Amino acid sequence: MLIPAVEADLAHGPGKRSERKHAAIVSAAAEVFLGTGYAGASMDEIASRSGVSKQTVYKHFSSKEALFAAVMSQMMGEADTAVHTGLPNVEDRSQLEAYLLDYAVRQLTIVLTPGLMQLRRLVIAEARRFPELAKALYARGPARALEVMGSAFEQLADKNLLQFSDATVAASQFNWLVMADPVNRVMMLGDEAIPTQQEIRRHAEAAIATFLAAFLHPDQR
Repeated sequence: MLIPAVEADLAHGPGKRSERKHAAIVSAAAEVFLGTGYAGASMDEIASRSGVSKQTVYKHFSSKEALFAAVMSQMMGEADTAVHTGLPNVEDRSQLEAYLLDYAVRQLTIVLTPGLMQLRRLVIAEARRFPELAKALYARGPARALEVMGSAFEQLADKNLLQFSDATVAASQFNWLVMADPVNRVMMLGDEAIPTQQEIRRHAEAAIATFLAAFLHPDQR
């Protein structure tokens, strides 16, 4: 991760310089938090890596917790944008299967990156002391996925492609058929347990087959 030399950048106005410093601090903080953990992270180290003074760090972020929250918000926001790309034109079973597979593979590939998995471990480790961070991670991660998929599934049900009594339940079933085993493995076993793209695709295909056995509309069977 590259850290811009913001202190030396005098070519821009004060607003631009402030934005660049802010971005540099968040970028450096991500490196430090993910590398050493929350408790071991030093604001002095973050300041040094971002090329600003410790005083400048505290001008942008009131506390270590606030800085960690900013790191988490940025990482989860980037993941959300990459995963949730909208519902394409889906009109038949073949297109439905292709859409679900694309979504599942993309979601697993992004969620199982080392940085996001380490972020999840850090938030869980600090959940007792900072429950608001855990709530925020849940809202930006699993809850957001259920909201997006539930909305998509309702549209697919309107086209007689899926059938269910509760879109949120169907979305939850889909999400955890896809996510549960790979995420648990990597959470507990570390980066060496991250599956290959071939393994991700094979797992996603099996999860989708199980999901469709329960939720595919009778007209599509």
